[in-house]
Amino acid sequence: MKLLRYGPKGQERPGILDQQGLIRDLSAEITDIDGSVLGATEIARLGQLELASLPVVEGTPRIGACVGRIGKFVCIGLNYTDHAAESGVPVPAEPVIFNKWTSAICGPNDGIEIPRQSKKTDWEVELGVVIGREAKYVSESDALEHVAGYCVVNDVSEREWQLERGVSWDKGKGFDSFGPIGPWLVTRDEVPDPQNLQLWLEVDGHRYQNGNTARMVFSVARLVSYVSHCMSLQPGDIISTGTPPGVGLGVKPEPVFLRPGQVVRLGIDGLGEQVQRTYAAP
Repeated sequence: MKLLRYGPKGQERPGILDQQGLIRDLSAEITDIDGSVLGATEIARLGQLELASLPVVEGTPRIGACVGRIGKFVCIGLNYTDHAAESGVPVPAEPVIFNKWTSAICGPNDGIEIPRQSKKTDWEVELGVVIGREAKYVSESDALEHVAGYCVVNDVSEREWQLERGVSWDKGKGFDSFGPIGPWLVTRDEVPDPQNLQLWLEVDGHRYQNGNTARMVFSVARLVSYVSHCMSLQPGDIISTGTPPGVGLGVKPEPVFLRPGQVVRLGIDGLGEQVQRTYAAP
């Protein structure tokens, strides 16, 4: 299934994408796509609905973040061997964990706000993992049983605040609009191998990132298990699993960063695409 949330910001309604690409309204079945409906039992119930009987959503509504009321937005750094190489750092021996503030979360096609005086706003296409069942001290072999599904994430980053203004990455990762999520939450049954997904990202039509989750240092199962030993993971939490090479910071001979008025387009095979226009913070 491809679950989604549509409508004005703060007023999103639950929906599902049918085989014809039409959005069907789920409001009669559930109140939102959030942790309360992401367990195996509820996912199975939604999977048995006769989609043709659900109302079609007319027009082209705004698509919101595919998960509502996210409690934790956990991110992994340097999780692709070739991205670590372009960053000039060793491949980490253990996962590098940082956080994005939930106020950064926005819809997949909402704009990216370039922070005031920023000269180093960057892009990162990533596979997002949506937790469906509480995970605490889970083994790697059982980890995927705690996953509800997957989505596209753009881990937008301000590199000066991330790398040059103290030792915490979190500052440069959490500006408003720096966490586009979606368009869909694709349930786990439709992604048989999360370690074989193609990721890509373009800016103004130029392809900068083109990678595959097979190049991850730590697999999805390893990450869910590892993070669950640092904190309990709750239904609706998201883990963003790192980016392949091709970020603006790594462009040679000179880095390339985002400016107002550009168009960022990104996607992951089977999980949909995002399109964002950049704009200057007021």
